[in-house]
Amino acid sequence: MTPSVPDPLKADTGDVLRAALWMMGAVVSFSAMAVGGRSVSFELDTFEIMMYRSVIGLLLVMLVASATGAWRHIDARNPGLHLVRNLFHFTGQNLWFYAITVIPLAQVFALEFTSPLWVLILSPLVLNERLTRVRVLAACLGFIGILIVARPSPDTLNIGTLAAMGAAIGFAGSILTTKVLTRGATLACILFWMTLSQSLFGLICAGIDGDIALPSALSLPWLVVIASGGLMAHFCLTTALSIAPATLVSPVDFARLPLIAVIGLLFYDEPINLFVILGALIIFGANYLNLWSETRKGRQGVARTR
Repeated sequence: MTPSVPDPLKADTGDVLRAALWMMGAVVSFSAMAVGGRSVSFELDTFEIMMYRSVIGLLLVMLVASATGAWRHIDARNPGLHLVRNLFHFTGQNLWFYAITVIPLAQVFALEFTSPLWVLILSPLVLNERLTRVRVLAACLGFIGILIVARPSPDTLNIGTLAAMGAAIGFAGSILTTKVLTRGATLACILFWMTLSQSLFGLICAGIDGDIALPSALSLPWLVVIASGGLMAHFCLTTALSIAPATLVSPVDFARLPLIAVIGLLFYDEPINLFVILGALIIFGANYLNLWSETRKGRQGVARTR
């Protein structure tokens, strides 16, 4: 279940279309998670949501691993790195579930798009990667986009905005540690330890007050949507990136923003904020600039080896 890395020079139209379809699966899955998170927030707190989501996700991972024979790819190497990775993800996901209940969904998704920029900024410290001029420019553009989306002032900067930005940093930490883990671990292995450890984290955090709410018959289907949506999003995204280069795949991911903006308008009466759209476009442009630069360097490297 470890995806191969696609050659940017060999991606044809068929590959791009297949990758785009997989990415649309990720877009729908992420959006379904947001709707599901809002739908259960009236009776479950974020720790309880994460606990139930992880338990259901663990059962799904074990079922799929048994059906596909992926158990042989699941091992206990690098337990400390798995722990750090899942602490980052658990924290980020909790903040994300909180943010979607207190600020517009489109604003949460726009700020979530800053995760790759935080990866870019932190990668020299964690992965010893060089901070190039293009990366610095991308980070500066992304920061401008954040300012446009958040418009920090006593009236607009609130706990929900801070939670969404904190979630993006948590996801960035998860991405960085996942990059290290994928050097020797499969997707099945990463998902197994993610769901297992986060089930335990959720149980501890949800039960620390001695009161864990049971989901109602109304909430239970939404918890299944959240759990399966999270796993499907990971799978669809990984599959898309195994078929076509990130520079061709990532624009499809941006479809999450208009989709969730329309969902917010139709179901939650959230007006479409042009500042959020503009800021998100700048953030996306910053991410794409960095991806384009990295792909260009990869092509030049391939050309030099021929």
